[in-house]
Amino acid sequence: MSHLEQPESAAARESATAFAPASVGNVAVGFDLLGHALEGIGDRVTATRIDEPVVRVTAIRGVVTDLPFDPEHNTAARAVASFRSALGLDFGIALQIDKGIALGSGLGGSAASATAALTAANALLARPLSKLELYPHALEGERAASGSLHGDNVGPQLLGGLVLATPDRMVPIPVPAGLIAVVVHPHFVLETRKAREALRGVYGLHEFVAQSEGLALVLAGCFKSDFDLIARGLRDVLIEPRRAALIPGFMQVKRAALDAGALGASISGAGPSVFAWFADRAAAHAAGLAMAEAFANAGLASDIIVSAVANAGAHLIDP
Repeated sequence: MSHLEQPESAAARESATAFAPASVGNVAVGFDLLGHALEGIGDRVTATRIDEPVVRVTAIRGVVTDLPFDPEHNTAARAVASFRSALGLDFGIALQIDKGIALGSGLGGSAASATAALTAANALLARPLSKLELYPHALEGERAASGSLHGDNVGPQLLGGLVLATPDRMVPIPVPAGLIAVVVHPHFVLETRKAREALRGVYGLHEFVAQSEGLALVLAGCFKSDFDLIARGLRDVLIEPRRAALIPGFMQVKRAALDAGALGASISGAGPSVFAWFADRAAAHAAGLAMAEAFANAGLASDIIVSAVANAGAHLIDP
Protein backbone atom coordinates (compact mmCIF):
# COMPACT_ATOMS: atom_id res chain seq x y z
CA MET A 1 0.00 0.00 0.00
CA SER A 2 1.33 3.47 -0.92
CA HIS A 3 1.90 5.84 1.96
CA LEU A 4 -0.67 8.14 0.30
CA GLU A 5 -3.40 5.51 0.31
CA GLN A 6 -6.11 4.93 2.89
CA PRO A 7 -5.32 2.48 5.72
CA GLU A 8 -7.47 -0.59 6.09
CA SER A 9 -10.46 -0.46 8.41
CA ALA A 10 -9.74 -1.32 12.02
CA ALA A 11 -11.51 -1.41 15.35
CA ALA A 12 -11.88 2.14 16.66
CA ARG A 13 -9.53 2.95 19.53
CA GLU A 14 -10.23 4.91 22.67
CA SER A 15 -6.68 6.31 22.71
CA ALA A 16 -3.64 6.36 20.46
CA THR A 17 -0.14 7.85 20.54
CA ALA A 18 1.81 9.00 17.49
CA PHE A 19 5.29 10.31 16.76
CA ALA A 20 6.12 12.90 14.08
CA PRO A 21 9.73 13.66 13.13
CA ALA A 22 11.46 17.00 12.96
CA SER A 23 12.09 18.31 9.47
CA VAL A 24 14.22 20.60 7.32
CA GLY A 25 11.93 23.07 5.59
CA ASN A 26 12.68 24.92 2.34
CA VAL A 27 15.85 22.81 1.67
CA ALA A 28 17.49 25.99 0.34
CA VAL A 29 15.82 25.91 -3.07
CA GLY A 30 12.14 25.26 -2.31
CA PHE A 31 10.79 28.04 -0.09
CA ASP A 32 7.51 26.87 1.49
CA LEU A 33 7.46 23.92 -0.95
CA LEU A 34 10.27 21.43 -0.27
CA GLY A 35 11.24 19.66 2.93
CA HIS A 36 12.57 16.42 4.35
CA ALA A 37 12.12 14.52 7.59
CA LEU A 38 14.87 13.86 10.14
CA GLU A 39 15.69 10.75 12.14
CA GLY A 40 15.30 10.46 15.89
CA ILE A 41 14.13 13.87 17.04
CA GLY A 42 10.40 14.64 17.01
CA ASP A 43 7.16 15.26 18.91
CA ARG A 44 4.77 12.73 20.44
CA VAL A 45 1.04 13.29 20.95
CA THR A 46 -1.60 11.10 22.60
CA ALA A 47 -5.20 11.52 21.46
CA THR A 48 -8.07 10.20 23.60
CA ARG A 49 -11.81 10.09 22.93
CA ILE A 50 -13.93 12.22 25.26
CA ASP A 51 -17.71 12.62 25.44
CA GLU A 52 -17.74 16.41 25.24
CA PRO A 53 -17.75 17.40 21.53
CA VAL A 54 -14.63 19.60 21.67
CA VAL A 55 -10.87 19.40 21.18
CA ARG A 56 -8.98 20.01 24.40
CA VAL A 57 -5.26 20.12 25.27
CA THR A 58 -4.84 18.49 28.67
CA ALA A 59 -1.05 18.32 29.04
CA ILE A 60 2.10 19.80 27.49
CA ARG A 61 5.40 18.24 28.48
CA GLY A 62 8.97 17.94 27.22
CA VAL A 63 11.50 20.51 26.02
CA VAL A 64 8.75 23.15 25.64
CA THR A 65 5.91 23.57 28.14
CA ASP A 66 4.76 27.18 27.72
CA LEU A 67 2.61 26.57 24.66
CA PRO A 68 -0.98 27.84 24.47
CA PHE A 69 -3.70 25.47 25.68
CA ASP A 70 -6.25 27.51 23.73
CA PRO A 71 -7.28 25.26 20.77
CA GLU A 72 -7.33 28.21 18.38
CA HIS A 73 -3.66 29.00 18.98
CA ASN A 74 -2.25 25.53 19.59
CA THR A 75 -1.08 23.89 16.36
CA ALA A 76 -1.97 20.36 17.44
CA ALA A 77 -5.44 21.31 18.67
CA ARG A 78 -6.19 23.48 15.65
CA ALA A 79 -5.27 20.67 13.26
CA VAL A 80 -7.43 18.16 15.13
CA ALA A 81 -10.31 20.63 15.39
CA SER A 82 -10.22 21.03 11.60
CA PHE A 83 -10.14 17.23 11.22
CA ARG A 84 -13.02 16.73 13.68
CA SER A 85 -15.18 19.45 12.11
CA ALA A 86 -14.67 18.17 8.57
CA LEU A 87 -15.72 14.65 9.57
CA GLY A 88 -18.61 15.77 11.78
CA LEU A 89 -17.46 13.50 14.60
CA ASP A 90 -19.88 12.97 17.47
CA PHE A 91 -17.10 12.69 20.04
CA GLY A 92 -14.40 15.03 21.28
CA ILE A 93 -10.65 14.54 21.48
CA ALA A 94 -8.24 15.31 24.32
CA LEU A 95 -4.58 15.80 23.47
CA GLN A 96 -1.44 15.27 25.52
CA ILE A 97 1.61 16.79 23.83
CA ASP A 98 5.18 15.67 24.51
CA LYS A 99 7.55 18.10 22.83
CA GLY A 100 10.88 16.79 21.61
CA ILE A 101 11.56 19.74 19.28
CA ALA A 102 12.37 23.21 20.55
CA LEU A 103 10.23 25.98 19.12
CA GLY A 104 11.88 28.67 17.04
CA SER A 105 14.56 26.15 16.05
CA GLY A 106 13.95 25.81 12.31
CA LEU A 107 13.18 22.10 12.75
CA GLY A 108 9.43 22.15 12.15
CA GLY A 109 8.46 21.94 15.83
CA SER A 110 5.04 23.54 15.44
CA ALA A 111 4.26 21.36 12.44
CA ALA A 112 5.37 18.17 14.21
CA SER A 113 2.87 18.70 17.02
CA ALA A 114 0.08 19.12 14.47
CA THR A 115 1.18 16.11 12.42
CA ALA A 116 1.57 13.81 15.42
CA ALA A 117 -1.79 14.92 16.82
CA LEU A 118 -3.57 14.24 13.53
CA THR A 119 -1.92 10.82 13.17
CA ALA A 120 -3.04 9.87 16.69
CA ALA A 121 -6.56 11.28 16.26
CA ASN A 122 -6.91 9.50 12.92
CA ALA A 123 -6.32 6.18 14.69
CA LEU A 124 -9.49 6.78 16.74
CA LEU A 125 -11.57 6.24 13.59
CA ALA A 126 -12.85 2.84 12.55
CA ARG A 127 -11.72 3.73 9.04
CA PRO A 128 -8.76 6.16 9.22
CA LEU A 129 -8.16 8.76 6.54
CA SER A 130 -5.23 8.56 4.15
CA LYS A 131 -2.23 10.80 4.73
CA LEU A 132 -3.27 12.87 1.71
CA GLU A 133 -6.66 13.41 3.37
CA LEU A 134 -4.95 14.47 6.60
CA TYR A 135 -2.77 17.00 4.79
CA PRO A 136 -5.19 19.99 4.66
CA HIS A 137 -5.81 19.65 8.40
CA ALA A 138 -2.06 19.62 9.07
CA LEU A 139 -1.77 22.80 7.01
CA GLU A 140 -4.49 24.38 9.11
CA GLY A 141 -2.53 23.52 12.25
CA GLU A 142 0.60 25.09 10.78
CA ARG A 143 -1.36 28.30 10.21
CA ALA A 144 -1.67 28.72 13.99
CA ALA A 145 2.11 29.10 14.27
CA SER A 146 3.14 30.93 11.13
CA GLY A 147 -0.03 32.66 9.98
CA SER A 148 0.13 31.00 6.56
CA LEU A 149 -0.53 27.69 4.85
CA HIS A 150 2.72 26.05 3.74
CA GLY A 151 3.48 22.34 3.60
CA ASP A 152 7.27 22.12 3.51
CA ASN A 153 7.29 20.79 7.09
CA VAL A 154 4.00 18.92 7.49
CA GLY A 155 4.37 17.22 4.09
CA PRO A 156 7.61 15.37 4.84
CA GLN A 157 6.53 14.82 8.44
CA LEU A 158 3.44 12.97 7.20
CA LEU A 159 5.12 10.98 4.42
CA GLY A 160 8.76 10.81 5.47
CA GLY A 161 11.72 11.42 3.16
CA LEU A 162 11.92 14.36 0.75
CA VAL A 163 8.58 15.87 -0.29
CA LEU A 164 7.43 18.60 -2.64
CA ALA A 165 4.36 20.00 -0.87
CA THR A 166 1.98 22.33 -2.70
CA PRO A 167 -1.24 23.71 -1.17
CA ASP A 168 -3.26 20.74 -2.43
CA ARG A 169 -0.87 17.81 -2.81
CA MET A 170 2.27 16.06 -1.57
CA VAL A 171 4.74 14.69 -4.09
CA PRO A 172 7.37 12.26 -2.73
CA ILE A 173 10.75 12.94 -4.34
CA PRO A 174 13.16 10.01 -4.81
CA VAL A 175 16.21 10.26 -2.58
CA PRO A 176 19.56 9.06 -3.98
CA ALA A 177 21.10 6.23 -1.97
CA GLY A 178 23.55 7.54 0.59
CA LEU A 179 22.24 11.11 0.75
CA ILE A 180 22.86 12.34 4.31
CA ALA A 181 21.86 15.53 6.09
CA VAL A 182 23.59 17.18 9.02
CA VAL A 183 21.67 19.80 10.96
CA VAL A 184 23.23 21.94 13.67
CA HIS A 185 20.75 23.59 16.02
CA PRO A 186 22.16 26.51 18.02
CA HIS A 187 20.65 27.26 21.42
CA PHE A 188 19.00 30.39 20.11
CA VAL A 189 15.34 31.09 19.38
CA LEU A 190 14.30 32.66 16.08
CA GLU A 191 10.53 33.02 15.82
CA THR A 192 9.06 32.02 12.47
CA ARG A 193 7.01 35.20 12.22
CA LYS A 194 10.13 37.35 12.74
CA ALA A 195 12.01 35.36 10.11
CA ARG A 196 9.15 35.86 7.66
CA GLU A 197 9.09 39.60 8.33
CA ALA A 198 12.70 39.75 7.15
CA LEU A 199 11.50 38.72 3.69
CA ARG A 200 9.56 41.91 3.07
CA GLY A 201 10.89 44.01 0.20
CA VAL A 202 11.53 44.04 -3.51
CA TYR A 203 13.01 41.04 -5.35
CA GLY A 204 14.66 41.07 -8.74
CA LEU A 205 13.54 38.87 -11.60
CA HIS A 206 17.07 37.49 -11.90
CA GLU A 207 16.80 36.22 -8.31
CA PHE A 208 13.69 34.22 -9.14
CA VAL A 209 15.32 32.80 -12.25
CA ALA A 210 18.41 31.73 -10.26
CA GLN A 211 16.28 30.18 -7.51
CA SER A 212 14.13 28.32 -10.03
CA GLU A 213 17.28 26.98 -11.67
CA GLY A 214 18.49 25.69 -8.30
CA LEU A 215 15.20 23.93 -7.55
CA ALA A 216 15.14 22.36 -11.00
CA LEU A 217 18.72 21.10 -10.66
CA VAL A 218 18.13 19.61 -7.21
CA LEU A 219 14.94 17.84 -8.29
CA ALA A 220 16.59 16.56 -11.48
CA GLY A 221 19.57 15.39 -9.43
CA CYS A 222 17.30 13.48 -7.06
CA PHE A 223 15.41 11.77 -9.88
CA LYS A 224 18.65 10.90 -11.69
CA SER A 225 20.65 10.07 -8.52
CA ASP A 226 23.20 12.64 -9.73
CA PHE A 227 25.07 14.26 -6.83
CA ASP A 228 26.77 16.72 -9.16
CA LEU A 229 23.43 18.16 -10.27
CA ILE A 230 22.34 18.42 -6.64
CA ALA A 231 25.55 20.23 -5.70
CA ARG A 232 25.15 22.67 -8.58
CA GLY A 233 21.63 23.54 -7.49
CA LEU A 234 21.65 23.40 -3.70
CA ARG A 235 22.00 27.10 -2.89
CA ASP A 236 19.56 29.78 -1.81
CA VAL A 237 19.91 33.15 -3.54
CA LEU A 238 16.40 34.36 -2.67
CA ILE A 239 15.69 33.83 1.05
CA GLU A 240 19.02 33.14 2.75
CA PRO A 241 20.54 36.59 2.03
CA ARG A 242 17.62 38.24 3.83
CA ARG A 243 17.71 35.97 6.88
CA ALA A 244 21.43 35.33 7.36
CA ALA A 245 21.92 38.36 9.64
CA LEU A 246 19.30 36.99 12.05
CA ILE A 247 21.54 34.00 12.89
CA PRO A 248 24.76 34.72 14.82
CA GLY A 249 27.76 33.18 13.01
CA PHE A 250 25.70 31.89 10.09
CA MET A 251 28.22 32.59 7.33
CA GLN A 252 31.02 30.91 9.31
CA VAL A 253 28.82 27.87 10.00
CA LYS A 254 27.90 27.58 6.34
CA ARG A 255 31.53 27.92 5.31
CA ALA A 256 32.51 25.15 7.74
CA ALA A 257 29.99 22.83 6.06
CA LEU A 258 31.16 23.66 2.56
CA ASP A 259 34.82 23.32 3.53
CA ALA A 260 33.98 19.83 4.86
CA GLY A 261 32.69 18.81 1.43
CA ALA A 262 28.96 19.55 1.64
CA LEU A 263 26.92 19.38 -1.56
CA GLY A 264 25.30 22.56 -0.27
CA ALA A 265 24.31 24.23 2.98
CA SER A 266 21.74 26.79 4.07
CA ILE A 267 19.20 27.72 6.74
CA SER A 268 16.87 24.97 7.94
CA GLY A 269 13.32 26.27 7.74
CA ALA A 270 13.11 29.76 9.17
CA GLY A 271 16.30 29.18 11.20
CA PRO A 272 18.39 29.40 13.25
CA SER A 273 19.38 25.78 12.56
CA VAL A 274 21.71 25.25 9.61
CA PHE A 275 21.63 22.14 7.42
CA ALA A 276 23.97 20.62 4.86
CA TRP A 277 23.72 17.62 2.53
CA PHE A 278 26.49 15.09 2.06
CA ALA A 279 27.11 11.97 0.01
CA ASP A 280 28.99 10.38 2.93
CA ARG A 281 27.90 9.90 6.56
CA ALA A 282 31.42 10.15 7.99
CA ALA A 283 31.91 13.49 6.24
CA ALA A 284 28.56 14.67 7.60
CA HIS A 285 29.63 13.79 11.16
CA ALA A 286 32.91 15.68 10.73
CA ALA A 287 31.10 18.66 9.26
CA GLY A 288 28.66 18.72 12.17
CA LEU A 289 31.55 19.13 14.61
CA ALA A 290 33.07 21.92 12.52
CA MET A 291 29.71 23.68 12.21
CA ALA A 292 29.13 23.42 15.97
CA GLU A 293 32.58 24.90 16.57
CA ALA A 294 31.69 27.83 14.32
CA PHE A 295 28.53 28.44 16.34
CA ALA A 296 30.61 28.21 19.54
CA ASN A 297 32.90 30.91 18.16
CA ALA A 298 29.77 33.06 17.81
CA GLY A 299 28.92 32.39 21.45
CA LEU A 300 26.28 29.71 20.94
CA ALA A 301 26.17 26.11 22.15
CA SER A 302 24.49 23.76 19.69
CA ASP A 303 23.18 20.26 19.03
CA ILE A 304 24.17 18.13 16.04
CA ILE A 305 21.75 15.87 14.13
CA VAL A 306 23.01 13.51 11.43
CA SER A 307 20.24 11.82 9.48
CA ALA A 308 19.50 10.05 6.23
CA VAL A 309 17.34 12.21 4.00
CA ALA A 310 15.17 9.15 3.25
CA ASN A 311 13.45 8.08 6.48
CA ALA A 312 10.09 7.47 8.14
CA GLY A 313 7.27 9.95 8.60
CA ALA A 314 4.61 10.14 11.31
CA HIS A 315 3.51 6.80 12.78
CA LEU A 316 1.72 5.24 15.72
CA ILE A 317 3.79 4.15 18.70
CA ASP A 318 3.19 2.49 22.05
CA PRO A 319 2.40 5.15 24.67
